[in-house]
Amino acid sequence: MSAADSPVKAVLFDRDGTLVHDVPHNGDPDLVRPVDGAREAVALLRAHGIRVGVVTNQSGVARGLISDGDVRRVNRRIDDLIGPFDVWAVCPHGPDDGCHCRKPQPGLILWAAGRVCAAPADCVVIGDIGADTEAAERAGARGILVPNDRTRPQESAAAAHVAPDLLTAVRALLTGPPTGRILANERPIETAYGPGPASTGPRTADDDGRPGPAQTPSATAPGRGVFRPGDATHRDGGAARGSVVGGRRGRSS
Repeated sequence: MSAADSPVKAVLFDRDGTLVHDVPHNGDPDLVRPVDGAREAVALLRAHGIRVGVVTNQSGVARGLISDGDVRRVNRRIDDLIGPFDVWAVCPHGPDDGCHCRKPQPGLILWAAGRVCAAPADCVVIGDIGADTEAAERAGARGILVPNDRTRPQESAAAAHVAPDLLTAVRALLTGPPTGRILANERPIETAYGPGPASTGPRTADDDGRPGPAQTPSATAPGRGVFRPGDATHRDGGAARGSVVGGRRGRSS
């Protein structure tokens, strides 16, 4: 089935915790490690003619913990390992900056959808916390939650669609938009609910006040152009595979 035959024209992924293991405010490409099934999921969408993109809050830029260049290098490494992606949309603002791009605001979704010439209603957003699915809803897109050990139980309970893993979420989209709350499982259905095993290691606070693991996965090197919605590059359109630096929900960024 091609994208022309399917109501789903594009799938927009959250970055940290969804495509790659979350390293808080990561500026080191060598620490990038894809989650299980990420490469296969993205390749499957591309094989079916469905556009793919990334929408990510990176508040570490506003906090001075990482630079725009750090974000580009990490994004480039993810592109090398999992992509290529058709669009990167990044929010660099902090939670108190009042921007319209930072998830759960819809700005990143709307911008990325426009860059791949898809109506928001024809897009699906896949993420691991409620801010991802809320941003999708506000933009008029569909959202799928893929919980991990940092997803709050109430976020799983509130999500319109839940999948136990990334590949299951993507497979459910190949014939059209998601239709059930719990998408077809390849693992026990209980994995779609509630928090995962408790971590025994130290945890760091996230933008939304949630603790996050202070772990350092491994991988290897570089990112894409980064710009803020509203700057000259953004107004002129830029390259479809450039990055907006405009918002991550506030977990590791």
